[in-house]
Amino acid sequence: MKTARPHLGLALGLTVLVLTACSDSNDSAPMAPMPEPPPAPSYLPIAQPEVADPPDAGNLFLLSTTFDLADVGYRQREFFLAGEATAFRNVSELGSDGAWEVEPAETAPYRTRVVVYQPLDAEDFSGTVLVEWLNVTAGFDTGPSYGSGHVEILRQGHVWVGVSAQRVGIEGSETPVAPLHLKAANPARYESLDHPGDSFSYDMFSQAAQALREPGNMDLLDGLEIEQLVAMGESQSAGRLVTYINAVHPLYNTFDGYMVHSRGDGAPALAQSPLEPIATPDSVLIREDLNVPVFNFQTETDVLLLGSINDRQPDSDQFRLWEVAGTAHGDYYSFIIGREDTGEDPRFLLVEEANGIPGFLNCARPVNAGPMAWVFGAALRALDTWVRDGTPPPTGEPLAVDDTGSAFLKDDLGNVLGGVRTPWVDAPVAILSGEGQEGDRLCFLFGTTVLFDAAQMASLYVDQAGYEAAVAEALDEAIAGGFLLEEDAARIRAAAPLQWQAQVQE
Repeated sequence: MKTARPHLGLALGLTVLVLTACSDSNDSAPMAPMPEPPPAPSYLPIAQPEVADPPDAGNLFLLSTTFDLADVGYRQREFFLAGEATAFRNVSELGSDGAWEVEPAETAPYRTRVVVYQPLDAEDFSGTVLVEWLNVTAGFDTGPSYGSGHVEILRQGHVWVGVSAQRVGIEGSETPVAPLHLKAANPARYESLDHPGDSFSYDMFSQAAQALREPGNMDLLDGLEIEQLVAMGESQSAGRLVTYINAVHPLYNTFDGYMVHSRGDGAPALAQSPLEPIATPDSVLIREDLNVPVFNFQTETDVLLLGSINDRQPDSDQFRLWEVAGTAHGDYYSFIIGREDTGEDPRFLLVEEANGIPGFLNCARPVNAGPMAWVFGAALRALDTWVRDGTPPPTGEPLAVDDTGSAFLKDDLGNVLGGVRTPWVDAPVAILSGEGQEGDRLCFLFGTTVLFDAAQMASLYVDQAGYEAAVAEALDEAIAGGFLLEEDAARIRAAAPLQWQAQVQE
């Protein structure tokens, strides 16, 4: 069983009050008694799951990067976790401030899987483990935060763990993009998995963290020593993390930090059918009394189309919000070309036009090809540093909206004003939008790209040298601000002449 983990963020300094007084005899008054220190925070133990290897029946299934992990010094392994999971019920009203008080409720048996990517050489391990709540919006498991941030994750030597926390990933949904849930993708391997419903997903996620931090019958990390354990999730998984942070983290102190990646407004239910549903408010903030950092990374799509503008909150000692100009909830890199990127070829940074995900989604217009992945890598670095040594990330400007909060303010070219800035919008080659579009059912999340023609490029930059200079200036500003990484700068600079030649000279 997990014992309580004291956290530096909860330590309270003591003030020793010394009272002195002068009397006619010059005697000093006695020292006042030292006050009793406050009790250390007390956390509930997390149940220890049983860990097992999956059956020897084919390969693990997870749509992820397509290159051989061994080529970048990594390996993958899959485990099954089993135990009794707990649902939760609220003790008081669930308010919009996120300061929720809940308690354990019903229990149910479960059996799920986790996937671990770790360095082949233990000396390359950074000490950071990123635990992603796998996304099931498509009707099967995906790891979109890994997809967007894998270059930074792999070059830093972080461990990445994907957790099948929700029922759809195992059993599927009624309207999947493709029938790729685990029991359909490989019945022989995954038939024994058993999910009791998403009311229990929060505790299943906690138990995955427990198996990592304090191994029981099997060590998921093969002896690696964790320095910090960080949870992350994108889209509906980000919403799940909001509920988890506000309701569950205060009970268990499970993670050392959180990356909430592209949330919408509100938060998912604390409990749902077949249990008695426990709804959450339409607008939900991250609670202010957390003892660990929370980084909220948002695209244009998230702010207006998905309504997170209703949940904006100011930065604080334990909260940062970045809203990134020129980005979409899903984009060209993260869902189309980036799965092949090992971090070297500058062509992965080009702004290009493509109308969807081949074989899955066909959108009416070219999807967003903006800078989300590269700013997200900087955000992961900033969160890792914040958790590790307490240095907070830079504060990002919010995206500019009109007085009604219903429309973005844009520059003369058509790109949004405000937000986290990069060369993609400050030395633009296209209108990059996160606003909706038409096509298959998830296309509204993928934004749009409208490339400038050769004449417009020439009017903005005159020639290739002028464009490269504009990129270099905007890049230097973004790196100085902490919103892009120096490690990516060489590829961004190398992509500039390729971009010019593709749009002007071809």
